[in-house]
Amino acid sequence: VADPVTPPALRERLLLTQRMRDFAITELKLPDNGSYRRYADLNRSAAVWNAVAAPELGLSLKTWCFPLLGCVGYRGYYTREPADALAAELRGQGWETLVYGVPAYSTLGYSNWVGGDPLLNTFLNWTEGDLARLIFHELAHQVAYANDDTAFNESFATAVERIGGKRWLQQHGSDAARAEDARRLRYQQDFRAFTLRWRGELDALYKSGLPDATQRERKAALMARLQGDYRTMKAGPWAGYAGYDAWVERANNASFAVQAAYNELVPEFERLFDRSGGDFNRFYAEVKTLTALPKPERRAKLAFTP
Repeated sequence: VADPVTPPALRERLLLTQRMRDFAITELKLPDNGSYRRYADLNRSAAVWNAVAAPELGLSLKTWCFPLLGCVGYRGYYTREPADALAAELRGQGWETLVYGVPAYSTLGYSNWVGGDPLLNTFLNWTEGDLARLIFHELAHQVAYANDDTAFNESFATAVERIGGKRWLQQHGSDAARAEDARRLRYQQDFRAFTLRWRGELDALYKSGLPDATQRERKAALMARLQGDYRTMKAGPWAGYAGYDAWVERANNASFAVQAAYNELVPEFERLFDRSGGDFNRFYAEVKTLTALPKPERRAKLAFTP
């Protein structure tokens, strides 16, 4: 910010992120540390590229296990080529795969001793609402993390980003930023409902007990109907909006499964937040208690949140 050669547009965006960072501490009670107080231009379009995989007739993500992190439903690389190579190898073994760029990731607080997670060129120029939500999401991972439970971790962070992003725009967003965010959120909500419906159809098919050959035939018919329904939605209420074309074009079990990881438990976390009286400290304490439980007990307790 102080460097005289910094382009004015970049300086303004960096100043905006610092207001968001302060808001995260004071209003959302997220960690007060060095994360998102520095900036790095990686000279590439993504921070990492993730490879994910799911069975041909199932929606469960393949997992990989690592020290400290436990088991996660993805494998990340700093360049795209090895991610594509892994995906090709897994496809050869019969998995359905997806490779996608990740704009940011959390080091879960482990990097705080060297300054924390930085702001990156990969997301700095996003819309104001999306930028705020990403910062809040990644900081939430430093609050609570359950080993071997990707859906729990990502759904928790997604709940924090949605609650925090809404509050940021209400209190600090311009009229233009709020209008743009409302428009984008309408598309996102429509698309989440669309994919939830089709994921349910696929899940029911895979759990039907029908012979594999029959499942493959019906799966092909379902995917064809999905494509048709998307074209209808795009041409109708979306008036040609094409923001999800790439996702739909390559939709498979892996893409449905990874999307579920980010959204599956969000309603439960939002109910838990409401039950905590809208108090972030109480909410985080409840979530931390859940992370200490065995996974089946954790899921059951979260599911039955009044």
